[in-house]
Amino acid sequence: MKPSPFDYHRPAGLGEALQTLAETGSHGKVLAGGQSLIPLLNMRLAAPGHLVDINGLTELATISADASGVRVGALARHAAVERAGSARAVQPLLAQALALVAHPVIRNRGTVVGSLVHADPSAEMPAVLALLGGSVRLARLGGERDVHARDFFVGPLESACLPGEMAVSAFFPALPERSGTAFCEVARRHGDYAVAGVAAAVTLDEDFRITAARVACVSVGPVPVVVDVTGVCGPRPPASVDWDEVARAVQDRIEPEDDIHATAGYRRHLTGVLVTRALRGAAQDAAQSTAHDAGEGRA
Repeated sequence: MKPSPFDYHRPAGLGEALQTLAETGSHGKVLAGGQSLIPLLNMRLAAPGHLVDINGLTELATISADASGVRVGALARHAAVERAGSARAVQPLLAQALALVAHPVIRNRGTVVGSLVHADPSAEMPAVLALLGGSVRLARLGGERDVHARDFFVGPLESACLPGEMAVSAFFPALPERSGTAFCEVARRHGDYAVAGVAAAVTLDEDFRITAARVACVSVGPVPVVVDVTGVCGPRPPASVDWDEVARAVQDRIEPEDDIHATAGYRRHLTGVLVTRALRGAAQDAAQSTAHDAGEGRA
């Protein structure tokens, strides 16, 4: 199929892009990577009257990292963020999750911020932002605002980005010292959206006891489901945790539905398995970090 007719705009700068979006309002749609938008246009599931192509705004293709976290610009491609050593050093969960996004061809074109705005509850990037408590910066003509992840994802394929606004960047906070992360998922085929997936973050104290643990689950609710399991996991060493109890605590919080790919019961069971796998992996990652820090301290 072919998209319905639309007016094409290619602004030369951010100001011009925001002016166009202000003028077109709810009839305007931003085109960045286009890996989700173009199929929707071709199937006529989306029919904007105006398409605002921001691919010429190279000032938005930024990846910056410091001790506080990683900020990703609206035109930073999945592949660029995945390969960025500075981003991996500050927030390794980004690279762990991006390796699971679709296929290399898609990652070479798709953008991290575009995936967030698309707000698919089966996608990896929304879960990462939600788990880390990150935010999305929305710009409009005359101002901008930062929206926390808990308020940004409103429903399936629905975000807090309003008509006339454009997401210009996203911020992924760093975790405390002695922290580890992991992302586990199961898909019908490599590169497909996950039937179920879990992002996990664990923080240990100097005695290798869990002081913080939480997960974000995909494909089991209208938005990423974040569950803090610190009370179930700690304060004790990972080897002493009842992981089955932790899995049940998360399963009680999710709301999977039947669809053509899996039953709700299967998704609930699979999420429990992935919770255990991801948290154990994150705890092992945190233990290695703690041991490394201890070794440097003795040196």
